[in-house]
Order: sequence, then C-alpha cells, then structure tokens
Amino acid sequence: MATNLPPQYFEVEKKLKTAKSAQEKIEIYEELMSIIPKHKASEKLQAQLKTKISQLKSSLDKKSVTARHGSSTIIERSGAGQVVVVGPPNSGKSSLIRSLTGASPEVGDYPFTTKIPAPFMMKFENIRIQLIDTPPVSADFLETGLAEAAKISDGLVVVLDAASPDAASDLENVTLKLGEKKIELIPADGEVPALVPPFRKRTIIIAHKSDLDPGGERLAELRTLFQSGPEFVPFSSAGGESADPLKRRIFLMLDIIRVYSKAPGKKADRDEPFTLKRGSTVQDMARAVHKDFSQSLKYARLWRESSSTYQGSMVNRDQVLDDQDTVELHL
Repeated sequence: MATNLPPQYFEVEKKLKTAKSAQEKIEIYEELMSIIPKHKASEKLQAQLKTKISQLKSSLDKKSVTARHGSSTIIERSGAGQVVVVGPPNSGKSSLIRSLTGASPEVGDYPFTTKIPAPFMMKFENIRIQLIDTPPVSADFLETGLAEAAKISDGLVVVLDAASPDAASDLENVTLKLGEKKIELIPADGEVPALVPPFRKRTIIIAHKSDLDPGGERLAELRTLFQSGPEFVPFSSAGGESADPLKRRIFLMLDIIRVYSKAPGKKADRDEPFTLKRGSTVQDMARAVHKDFSQSLKYARLWRESSSTYQGSMVNRDQVLDDQDTVELHL
C-alpha cells in the first residue's frame, strides 16, 4: 500500500536542510507529522518521525539550562524573531499556538496546563518566527522564566478569553505582574529603547475565543477600558478561521524586512531571505551575508518590486532597504 504523500510534505521537508537548531528541526518534523495521511501505509514513516522528534527532544533536555526558584529557563533563539505568548489561565494560549504553528503543545480545559516556557515555530510566508508558550499569569503568580523570556524577546502576544466576564481584570493582572518585573506593554508600532529597564515591549492583545462573543460586546468594552494600550485583535482557534492575518500582524510587530541576495547573472533565492531590522542599509545586508563583505563592498544593484526606479539600479552602501528588496553585491 502506497503512502501517497502530498506535495506539501516534500516542500516542508526541504526546510530540514537549512534548519539551524534542534528545536527548529523538531518543529519541522511535527509539521510533517501533521501532513502525513493517517493510514496503514504511513505507520512506518510516522514511527520514524516520532523517533527523530524524541531523539532531538532528548538532546535538548541534556543541553537545556534549567533551574528553579529564582533562575530561568534559557530558550535558544531561532528564526526571524522571538515572540513570547502570555495570558491568564484558560485563555487558550496553547490552542492559539497550535493554530499559528500546526504544532501540538499540551492543551487542557484546566488551569496551568503549560508548566514551563516552550518554543514553537510559526511559518509566515517564507520565514519562520519563534513563539514561546508560557505558564499562565494570575493575580498572585508569575513564573520567573516567563519574565526573563519576555525581557529578551522581540515582542509579546497577550491572549485573553474574549467571552470571559473577567477579561478586563485578567488583563490588569497580566499588566501588573509584568510591571512588577519592569516589563511595559506598548502598541505594536511603539518606539522601543535600548534593552534596559523598564523593558518596553511591542505587544498585540488577542481577544481569543471571539466566536463566543459574536456581538463583540466584551471586545468593545475592553477597547473602551484600555484605549491607550496595545491593539486588540479578535481571533478564534475554533471554527476554521484563517490565521494568516494574525501571522502578518505578528510579523509587522517585529519591524523587520526580508531581503534577497543574488549573484550576478543568476536569479535570487526567494526561499531563504535575510531578515534585517527595518531601516537597515545595503552595508548591513553585506555584513549579514559575510562579516568581511561590508568592508570590501564597492556598490550594489537593487531590485524593488514596488518601484520602477530600482530595477537593477546601482546604489551605494548607505541605501536603505525595503521589505522584499533583491540585492546584488559587488565587491
């Protein structure tokens, strides 16, 4: 009996060649597991993938630096950015992460299902963004590892149960507990200073389980009560709602651009872009390709899809780049 793997399986499998960490490989294997047709012919392949996942997780356990009571769990950064997902008990954080990543974090209808911070990879178009699932935040509890992860993250996603009558107080508790650790929630397009206290973190607030608030009354109430803070975005992990718009919001919050490199006379590799902070220049791009290139760079040629001006035009090293620019470096 043939396994009959769909084309999507082989596209995802290609990512293994460029995976940079054990955690990223785990996420790819879990994505492959979700794609494989579930029948007798695929049982051997499923078993092989499960073994690989188990081996990788075992290697991570040996390498992880974990301590209790005052220390934190150090999670290796991976992908184009690191976003920490926080929220009160039973807000649906793990369900949301499953919708965004296709992975399988532990999900339960009881509080504190998630015990320690755990990383997952979210695919957005041609890049991957790391999401960190965390233990819930309550009025009297904030896990130390969560606070440490939030401080070094590139942004936060706060998940609330939009249908809960306690949503407003839950958000206040999250804000206050993070504030005690000098972590401040700001809008997704807010200005982020140097990494010193207070740690101002770009944030999106997900009004989760929005299908249980069909009229949007509780969402409207939340927006009225917290007008000056981060944006509220309604979403439901149930009912088949597309997660693509939410993925784009998270990508935009990171304030990064994707830049493609090409060699003279060849096509650009658009499957593996370089990710740079918005405002980066051609010289920054050269440094990302190789640390010595920024010094030996003479000029570059630039292609920009949204502009007729830049279609192979010669530019200097100070040229500011846009998302999805293609750059040909000349040394």
